[in-house]
Amino acid sequence: MYQNSDDIHPLFHSAPQSTEFRKLRKRIVRQVREAVDQYGMVQGRNARWLVCLSGGKDSYTLLAVLYELKWRGLLPVDLLACNLDQGQPGFPATVLPEFLERMQVPHRIEYQDTYSIVMDKVPQGRTFCALCSRLRRGNLYRVAREEGCTAVVLGHHRDDILETFFMNLFHGGRLATMPPKLVNEEGDLFVLRPLAHVAEQDCERFARAMNYPIIPCDLCGSQDGLQRQQVKQILDGWEKNSPGRRQVMFRALMNARPSHLLDPKLWDFAGLALNGEGHAEGNAASEPPKLRIDDALADS
Repeated sequence: MYQNSDDIHPLFHSAPQSTEFRKLRKRIVRQVREAVDQYGMVQGRNARWLVCLSGGKDSYTLLAVLYELKWRGLLPVDLLACNLDQGQPGFPATVLPEFLERMQVPHRIEYQDTYSIVMDKVPQGRTFCALCSRLRRGNLYRVAREEGCTAVVLGHHRDDILETFFMNLFHGGRLATMPPKLVNEEGDLFVLRPLAHVAEQDCERFARAMNYPIIPCDLCGSQDGLQRQQVKQILDGWEKNSPGRRQVMFRALMNARPSHLLDPKLWDFAGLALNGEGHAEGNAASEPPKLRIDDALADS
């Protein structure tokens, strides 16, 4: 299937031919396709996706797999890669444009100096994540509208989703995470996460094997004591002691039982009654809360 270099997208012309890499690639492609189908990410004709490319391992993997699916006729959408250059000092501004040109990927490079705003507005000792992500998100929405896109596509993977769940649990006092699909506040754009089922370790292996030009985030990634880093360390410890724990927890997010939680907005506890045979009857609450993009913590 992947032997003939003339039969694949340029993004894969230099792909390793080892059995190990082929299995990895096949698994990631399958998981992305499952997420796209399971969550109904492709809606309507003439869909156009703005694929957000940061230069990190996850977004490179996202871009490659989406083009793999499109190349195989399994993703009937138009793809436009987009990098938001946020004006960080030392950012290698030529890396992504040169890569995308070489890979024959339609793209837009948008420059907005949000770095100066973040450094000016965030007090000393506070994390940059909340303001940085809010500014980035606003600019990406604007670009998507200007380009006639129907969705903004992000590179968050399974581990990001798990970490956000525990951040909300430990610090936000709620059971919530980054959903694979939602509608933005204005109601005019979908926000999609096709890597929702893909493990971070697989993204790292994939990007390393493909030798993508990784660009580190020197703004938020350089800060110590982030809540996400702390949660990640906890999950790493659990995974080390019980391999496969992350996947078990992720499956739990796909198997919620409102009747066995405590939220009366999701389950009509007050309306529970016994039927004639002595069994309890109940119904889900008539109006579950609407899913909004702010349901995930801002530093996601």
